[in-house]
Amino acid sequence: MEIIPGALLQQINSPADLKKFDKDKLIQVCQELRQYIVDVVSVHGGHFGASLGVVELSVALHYVFNTPYDQLVWDVGHQAYGHKILTGRRDNFPTNRKYKGLSGFPKRTESEYDTFGVGHSSTSISAALGMAMASHYKGEHDRQHVAVIGDGAMTAGLAFEAMNHAGIEKSNVLIILNDNCMSIDPNVGALKEYLTDITTSHTYNEFRDNVWKALGKLPIGKNFTRDMASKLEASLKGMVNKSSNLFEALQIRYFGPVDGHNVEKLVDVLSDLKNIAGPKILHIKTVKGKGYDLAEKDQTKWHAPGLFDKVTGEIFKKKFDIPQPPKYQDVFGHTIIELAEKNPLILGITPAMPSGCSLKYMMEKMPDRAFDVGICEQHAVTLSAGMATQGMRVFCNIYSSFMQRAYDMVIHDVAIQKLPVVFCLDRAGLVGEDGPTHHGCYDIAYMRCIPNMIVCAPMNEAELRNMMYTAQLPSLQMPISIRYPRGEGVMPEWQTPFEEIQIGKGRKLKDGKDIAILSFGHPGNFAASAIRDVRADGIQPAHYDMRFAKPLDEEMLHEVFSNFKKVITIEDGTVVGGFGSAVLEFMNAQGYHADVRVLGIPDALIEHGTPKQLYEEIGLDPYSIAQLLRSMAGVKAKPVTA
Repeated sequence: MEIIPGALLQQINSPADLKKFDKDKLIQVCQELRQYIVDVVSVHGGHFGASLGVVELSVALHYVFNTPYDQLVWDVGHQAYGHKILTGRRDNFPTNRKYKGLSGFPKRTESEYDTFGVGHSSTSISAALGMAMASHYKGEHDRQHVAVIGDGAMTAGLAFEAMNHAGIEKSNVLIILNDNCMSIDPNVGALKEYLTDITTSHTYNEFRDNVWKALGKLPIGKNFTRDMASKLEASLKGMVNKSSNLFEALQIRYFGPVDGHNVEKLVDVLSDLKNIAGPKILHIKTVKGKGYDLAEKDQTKWHAPGLFDKVTGEIFKKKFDIPQPPKYQDVFGHTIIELAEKNPLILGITPAMPSGCSLKYMMEKMPDRAFDVGICEQHAVTLSAGMATQGMRVFCNIYSSFMQRAYDMVIHDVAIQKLPVVFCLDRAGLVGEDGPTHHGCYDIAYMRCIPNMIVCAPMNEAELRNMMYTAQLPSLQMPISIRYPRGEGVMPEWQTPFEEIQIGKGRKLKDGKDIAILSFGHPGNFAASAIRDVRADGIQPAHYDMRFAKPLDEEMLHEVFSNFKKVITIEDGTVVGGFGSAVLEFMNAQGYHADVRVLGIPDALIEHGTPKQLYEEIGLDPYSIAQLLRSMAGVKAKPVTA
């Protein structure tokens, strides 16, 4: 179905086209841009509420600034859909997040207007400041640098590190704080309360009014010189006590709060701020999901709702004739409650992902034992470590790719001290449409090399429950990493009784001859499917679910290499330093010789697409595994069927 943009939006193929419109036409441009996002996302899917909330800001920024010469950095890039549409990608926007289509996030290789690749939060101020300092060094003093930060990203330590540095630099960097009180879930923490105080305080509103009165008395526009800007700066210093404003205390000029949905006002404000040199912050108030009533009312649900009827708001769900397995994250969410009801020492921690990782269930039922700490992965890990020193058994749930941000804390604060923190790494493997910033490729390798760390992965929901049960037992006094993929597992009847798993012990699933498959985690199901497929060819591989990448089940590996000269290892992590590497290290150390094929995520960045498409691309799907089995067994490969 072809989706037709509005009449004005059809004329905009670049920001230069946008600038041709008179300012009073921008309201209609915003209406058409918002409607186009609704039309496309409802049919093709993607993130939703975040971009609707910054439609006016997107239009105003490209109307006022000389992009791409002026550098625009979007934090948490799922709010950049409007930006993409206005910068030459309107007609390709329906391919957003699809295999071989547009990325769901700004991407430098996709457009010159995407100045910095983003996907994880809170990087925009550091990146924009780096650009500004480089421009200053090169003598490009007219070049502007804008960081748009919002959706909870200001809660991360990196944002404050960047502001602390920005305050002592003379570079032209404008921080736009898109304050919508949301990340995926509602924002938490003292900063949220502080920003609320700013927007309701009589002192700050009087300060804001004084600022704009001062601006109104000056010849703003083309004749507004830097000398005038310096005089304005001096006059502003007396309007507010710096110690009473966090940003002013960091020597960053504060302006706002401003209505982020008044596009004409935003144009005026940005035009004024463009002529004020040095670091500054504009605080705008927006509504996530603005313009789509249901998204405004339930902002978490409509963060990325999938496909939906834009008229009725019905979100389309897949319909199945038979019971479907639960999502791995929901198995975690319900299992931790079961365990916590029996073990009063269990606590749950997540950095701003209670809905995504399903800790929300525990937060609702046991609010004094489960905590959302905001977008602060480093803090989440060290907080968990601190709790563990007091005898608590903490389940710290962080997405695999987000855990990378807290790596030092995992080593320094947890592993060195041998604290029994349970790391539940959700979204392991290829997560699909979010692409390389979110794929959980590296945790097997980066956890496996840490002393005192146990690394395991369940093949199904029952195994996840048993690993969680084992992890909270008093006998385990060291950290453990449990990784599992995003989405659905394989067991409709998943609420099995708990069983302790012996650390470092795998299980043989199938006897066989000639070829042995050693699988780690969920891809063991791909292997099992491939084994069923090759039976008709007379191929009977043995299958071992290894469960642990560290410590390895050496007894089982001795059995494998004593009886098989052809071995396949399977994992949904990088092949460099991962589970397969561990098996090869064992084989070499023990003097065995075998033809070992390591299947996993190659040493390359995997782009976005559905998980099925991506696993087929890298040869980690049941069909590709079956073909490899045929090849190793000397059987003719099976042709591809439609």
